[in-house]
Amino acid sequence: MNLPPKESISVPHHSLHIFVAQAAQSVGLPADKAELLAELLTNNDLRGVFSHGTTQIATYARLMRDGVLNSRPAVSVVRETPVSLLVDGDGGLGYFPAYAGTLALIEKVKSQGIGVLLTRNHGHFGAAGIYSRLTLPHDLLAFVTSGHQLDLQPGQPIFAAAGGSPMSFSAPAGEEESLLLDFGAIHDLYASSPHRDEIARLAPGTVFRSIGMGAICQSWGGFLAGVPLDPGRAQRTFSGANQGALVMAFRIDLFQSVDAFKREMDDYVRAVRRLSPLEGFDESFLPGGVEAARERRYRAEGVPVGVEHRKRLETLAEELHIQAPW
Repeated sequence: MNLPPKESISVPHHSLHIFVAQAAQSVGLPADKAELLAELLTNNDLRGVFSHGTTQIATYARLMRDGVLNSRPAVSVVRETPVSLLVDGDGGLGYFPAYAGTLALIEKVKSQGIGVLLTRNHGHFGAAGIYSRLTLPHDLLAFVTSGHQLDLQPGQPIFAAAGGSPMSFSAPAGEEESLLLDFGAIHDLYASSPHRDEIARLAPGTVFRSIGMGAICQSWGGFLAGVPLDPGRAQRTFSGANQGALVMAFRIDLFQSVDAFKREMDDYVRAVRRLSPLEGFDESFLPGGVEAARERRYRAEGVPVGVEHRKRLETLAEELHIQAPW
């Protein structure tokens, strides 16, 4: 879970944006792509999705600087039908084919009713919720996932089968905050989790469901995008371009009126707010509600940047000979 850091300083979001764009351009990313990356990472921070926010530029900048990812990718449409797109990321970060591809997909879905985007040959595409959120203003329902290169070896724990397991689903509301579910199915079951074995003993069904969702991520977002199960069969110009992604969307009005659907969603959001929250939490929200509340607060007060976040950006600033954003 992305919880606000216990110790933090407040940093204006535009300062973080400027830093990310400057860092990205200093390792060769063109200005337009650097600005887009800065916008997407800063928006994640504003929503409290710190794991996929501006802290990630410390990793991305080094991967581009060191040639693991292409710093000047030429994103291209490889195959297209009235309801589908296959977009190649040319060995760069996954944000660029996934973002441009999703915008193009939205136009297809508005016309055709349903559509699917597959992206290939790229690195990390960030939080899956970035792309499902893009569909919300257009009265669409969406599903997003991604798969990456596995390296499964005999004797590894079964948890390894799930990979990174990112997924996002979205559904627009009317007057209330829209539903935006954005999660990693296996995140509580990584080897670093102190409670993994306990969870497996107490709730094996939960573990198997998580692994099952991870298998969908790998097969739909990875294998379909040409990421092989065996890393020895991978053929890549840029070694970090080991991921693919899938975005599916369809129009609400294929099945009922948009207004009626949004009224039900509004009623749903309000009803959930009146439910008793989990122990240790103050309020009840549907997915996306907490993030929307944080965004309003952080835009006004600044993004809370924790100790490790600061260290990562300060170290990167030293390496690139640029100023930290505080």
